[in-house]
Amino acid sequence: MELYFAPLACSLASRISLYEAGVDARFHRVNTTTKQLAEGGDYLAINSKGQVPALRTDSGELLTENNAILEYIADAAPSGSLAPKGAARPRLREWLSFVSSELHTPVFGLMLSATAPAEAKAHARGLAERKLAWLDGQFDGTPYLTGEFSVADAYLATVMNWTQAVQFDLAPYPNVAAHRARVFDRPAAGRAFAEEFALYRAG
Repeated sequence: MELYFAPLACSLASRISLYEAGVDARFHRVNTTTKQLAEGGDYLAINSKGQVPALRTDSGELLTENNAILEYIADAAPSGSLAPKGAARPRLREWLSFVSSELHTPVFGLMLSATAPAEAKAHARGLAERKLAWLDGQFDGTPYLTGEFSVADAYLATVMNWTQAVQFDLAPYPNVAAHRARVFDRPAAGRAFAEEFALYRAG
């Protein structure tokens, strides 16, 4: 597999999941502003959407969109442990959808935007407070979203990592904060974060 990514962007969830899965992958860094690959070449020629992540599968197919990529990686994991089975699978999709549609794009993606007006960012911050207050009550003593670690946890922790960049305090949401810490304490996630943080710092 080949993952097209930008350091500490939402594509970090895919890197975490690939490391958790233990599958071989190559990584291609994308400048999401210029749409150029760090190794040279036009990213738009590969993914006309111009966004990360994108995943080239072993069969040569290109996948885009976090939810599709994360489920694909989960299914490729030899252990089969990154997604619940059978009747529980829709619950994974529910959580992936929640992170994507309720937290990622309309809330923290907006708060991170360099061009969004202050009024829109303030509205997004209010949404974040309400969404995370609800989310904090959903753990109910369980360590991960579906009980066992899954690709949905990698996605949620990736988005929650952005709270530091926008000075959003997770202290009022102790279960969410504990979940983020728990995910990044895992060896695969810790490795993925360390690698991408180093790339981010290097510019």
